[in-house]
Amino acid sequence: MRRVLILGGYGNFGGYIARILAQDPAIQLIISGRSQEKANDFVAGLDAINEALPAAIDIHKNLRPSLRQLKPDIVIHTSGPFQSQDYDVAKACMEAKAHYIDLADGRDFVSNIRSLDPLAKAKNRLLISGASSVPCLTSSLIDHYQDQFKTLKSVQYGITTAQKSNRGLATTVAILGYTGKIIPTIAQGKEKRVYGWQDLHSRDFKGLGKRYLGNCDIPDLSLFPERYPDIETLRFYAGLEMPLVHWALWGLSWLVRSRIIQRLDRLAKPLLKISCLFDPFGTENSGFFMELEGTNKSGNALNIQFDLTAKSGDGPFIPCMPAVLLTRKLASETLTDRGAYPCMGLITRNEYLEALGDLDIIWTETLT
Repeated sequence: MRRVLILGGYGNFGGYIARILAQDPAIQLIISGRSQEKANDFVAGLDAINEALPAAIDIHKNLRPSLRQLKPDIVIHTSGPFQSQDYDVAKACMEAKAHYIDLADGRDFVSNIRSLDPLAKAKNRLLISGASSVPCLTSSLIDHYQDQFKTLKSVQYGITTAQKSNRGLATTVAILGYTGKIIPTIAQGKEKRVYGWQDLHSRDFKGLGKRYLGNCDIPDLSLFPERYPDIETLRFYAGLEMPLVHWALWGLSWLVRSRIIQRLDRLAKPLLKISCLFDPFGTENSGFFMELEGTNKSGNALNIQFDLTAKSGDGPFIPCMPAVLLTRKLASETLTDRGAYPCMGLITRNEYLEALGDLDIIWTETLT
């Protein structure tokens, strides 16, 4: 049995991961956060096969002594935002000889995790950053479809969130951190600078109708040009379900771009509270799309579109699934890789989608 410590285990994403892993007989969970009381309450309501343990851990104060005392085999780090963090938590886990997995979405944080590769290999441990929808799901889709292309020239994709989804403060801080700021990407083979939450446009999502989208910053925009060198255009978008809320953030992005406001992340708490006022008018339905364009083996144009729709509030399980799958692989010793890497090439498209099979999530693919 492997001891799995979840940092932020009673939080938004940590809670989803904990509820799934609690049903694995090969895993004993340790649920941690800064509040001992909240950890106790969460564990008390967790229907775990093996007795789960609560722990009060502040990653900035008592992480190392806690790791020495608890002796986890695997640590899952969900306590964002990661944009403002360094690699101290990952280093502490390596020192404690524990495998490390995080759900980071910070572009530089995930892209530069390979700087810890010598340390991870010296400790004979696996250190994975970005075990989430991006870059794990997105790279698994490209890997899956890439063999159908002679040349893959363009990948454009995006996500629309549910208004009633459980959205935490850390995620809000991360989004506001790049709203109105420059985001480097590529278009038609050249570097292109776009601005966070701008390029406002709408798209019809399968089963959801029209949703608005804007530019977002993710690790893929740094990782994919290296991993898929034939790609000439790479764009990622995200959007909010309620048009008024999306338009409001688009408007705020112009204030940042115009330097009237320097940064929005300092306003995360009040803006999150305001957005929650619209929950009664929204749904629990979210969606994702990816369009891959290029030429097939015969040199003819090829377009592949993948669409995913999540209903009944099951959308948050999607970014949580890579951490679940990697933990299970490590616990069963079917994953023997060692070193420090962004979360790409470790989970296939089929593994990912099969893990979502019991949820209210459907997907389709169209080839033209």
